[in-house]
Amino acid sequence: MRKRAAVLCGAAVVVAGSITAVPAGASTPSSAGTAHAAKLTWKNCGTTNYPTLQCASLKVPLDHTNPHGQKITLALSRIKHTAKKYQGPLLVNPGGPGGSGLTLAGFVASALPKAVAAQYDVIGFDPRGVGKSKPALDCRPGQFNPVRPDSVPSTPAIEEANLLRAKSFAKACGEKYADLLPHINTISAVQDMDWIRNALGAPRINYFGYSYGTYLGAVYAKLYPERVRRAVLDSIVDPTGVWYDDNLAQDYAFNDRHRAFMAWVAKYDATYKLGTDPEKIEAQWYAMRAELARTPVGGKVGASELEDTFLPGGYYNGYWPYLAEAFSAYVNDRNVDPLVEAYENFAAVDAAGDNGYSVYTSVQCRDADWPADWQEWREDNWAVHEKAPFMTWNNAWYNAPCAFWPTDTLEPVNVANRKVAPVLLFQATDDAATPYHGGVTVHQLLRGSSLVVEQGGGNHGITLSGNTCLDDYLAAYLTDGSVPRGYGEADAVCEAQPDPKPLSSKSASTSSKGSTLHGLLGVRG
Repeated sequence: MRKRAAVLCGAAVVVAGSITAVPAGASTPSSAGTAHAAKLTWKNCGTTNYPTLQCASLKVPLDHTNPHGQKITLALSRIKHTAKKYQGPLLVNPGGPGGSGLTLAGFVASALPKAVAAQYDVIGFDPRGVGKSKPALDCRPGQFNPVRPDSVPSTPAIEEANLLRAKSFAKACGEKYADLLPHINTISAVQDMDWIRNALGAPRINYFGYSYGTYLGAVYAKLYPERVRRAVLDSIVDPTGVWYDDNLAQDYAFNDRHRAFMAWVAKYDATYKLGTDPEKIEAQWYAMRAELARTPVGGKVGASELEDTFLPGGYYNGYWPYLAEAFSAYVNDRNVDPLVEAYENFAAVDAAGDNGYSVYTSVQCRDADWPADWQEWREDNWAVHEKAPFMTWNNAWYNAPCAFWPTDTLEPVNVANRKVAPVLLFQATDDAATPYHGGVTVHQLLRGSSLVVEQGGGNHGITLSGNTCLDDYLAAYLTDGSVPRGYGEADAVCEAQPDPKPLSSKSASTSSKGSTLHGLLGVRG
């Protein structure tokens, strides 16, 4: 499903973007409702890492077609501008759907060049249903408690056990949040963003979104093009495949990324002692999986949990050394402790994320049609599994509640846009969570946009992670609106950073800038 970006552009030139003001009252959805949004009261909520962080809350309509009806509350955060030159609010979102953006504001403000960050109020927010926003969804606590059934439905009993989990989750959401679920969707979240804009007293916003946050930003730009001053979309959702087709495309890409990890392990046979042939190493991984399917270890790690543990390596290669150590210890020494520790560090975070998963399903199941006939799911996922077995069925069960969701579905938004100001896009060629084609597609749909490609990069969320080439384009755009203009599929190409090396010690720290960002990005996108 992916397209590579080899020899993408000739010489790239940088064009200064001119931004002109538009009336704040331009005719857009919900413009009447946002006119009554209350002003915000900011209070200190600083942390050790982000001591100047401030927090506020904002009441918005549950149903934006009834702006004076029932209200819900959004949690907001801010790092306030300090420069004399003020360029307005910069709303940031980490994706998901279901990811909390409160801490992301602090990260973005600290990771950007100081002179750039000082010109913006960096605004984080928990979208409706998420985190500290109220009400926060939690459909069925413990949905991912170990040990779950094997994800691969190799027998009717295994398939039925996984179907029961999916149906039970959908039923629990419907019973617990019958009044809320029709209003947990991307369009409603976008309308909330415009209430935030109005409460900030800004005629236009700047926006910076990762992963699902790119779709959120593209939909906002579609509904409110005159209210977008600048927008950065990093690791881009294909809006033409939301959400069933996009998830199938992910399966191929994650499988490729898992094989890249196997090749990396082979490169360091002196450290991990698993061999020099990536295919044989991969066979050992699947043998480990089969053993854990029969006999889970530590009361926590079965086959499904093993997939959960290694899945983050598809998002960020900085996790590879830790995963390789756990893999090696199991195969060579029959030592399960590092594997259980890896599960607790990389997978249990997602397992505990009942709120994030509840919002994820609520948004994706409501946003667009999903097959209602389980036979279609069965046929499609077995066909993909034959070519990409790493996480196909794991991903299918993650999304399976959508086959039984208790609300009607909406029509996906056509984000094609000729009215919005130039948007800056970032995409890695080997990104698994949002495959490369999504970046190319959005570049074509957003007239005047510029696409910066990380050639050979496989991480998800690529700006503010140490690649100075990418970050220079980001800083230039946020400084004066300048964007690269090239002559090929992309407007500019940056080389990927080198893959990591094995850990120099067992106690090596993971607190790099990249891993800080990847800890903040939303669940599965």
